[in-house]
Amino acid sequence: MQDQPRYKPLAASAFFADGRSARPQVEGTVARGHLRIDDARYTGKIAGEDISEFPIPIAKEDIERGQNRFNIYCTPCHGRLGDGNGLVVLRGFRQPPSYYSQRLMNEPVGHFFDAITNGYGAMPSYASRVNTDDRWRVIAYIRALQLSESARLSDVPADQRQNLPVELPPRMAGEISDVNAPSNVPAFAPPAPGANQ
Repeated sequence: MQDQPRYKPLAASAFFADGRSARPQVEGTVARGHLRIDDARYTGKIAGEDISEFPIPIAKEDIERGQNRFNIYCTPCHGRLGDGNGLVVLRGFRQPPSYYSQRLMNEPVGHFFDAITNGYGAMPSYASRVNTDDRWRVIAYIRALQLSESARLSDVPADQRQNLPVELPPRMAGEISDVNAPSNVPAFAPPAPGANQ
């Protein structure tokens, strides 16, 4: 077998009309492990339109994984809060939009998948860095961030309210009477000027 006739990779060939020894793949060839028959999962689109539902099941562990990937890949530009105030903005780079803008709050999940996969505006593609299912997990975390921005104390199940911090953010302080909270829960008071924050 060592002495059998063979071509070295990319060697020229007089046998084939195009002069190449390496033959093109047969049309429709798919490498093992790369079959992508679920358009929604791998493109974020169906019939060219962004999808609005997640194509994979999302559980708490998926959102936590999404947060981890978000903190690694997204926070330099988008910031930990998703408000577009990442470190690169402090260094003069273009500021990305806040995830809390009305436009992005209304975008379907397929839009975010397309942006992560193919890039959008000044944002490059992250397809080579973040695998397909992790992109969906990042989007689930982005949706959790968006929901948290407009969450109300009354959205928390009654049996879970005791797990919330005693000091409420300003936008929730007015709701305290709506949820039958104990009277010993203080209303939020902003720190005194000059206090460490």
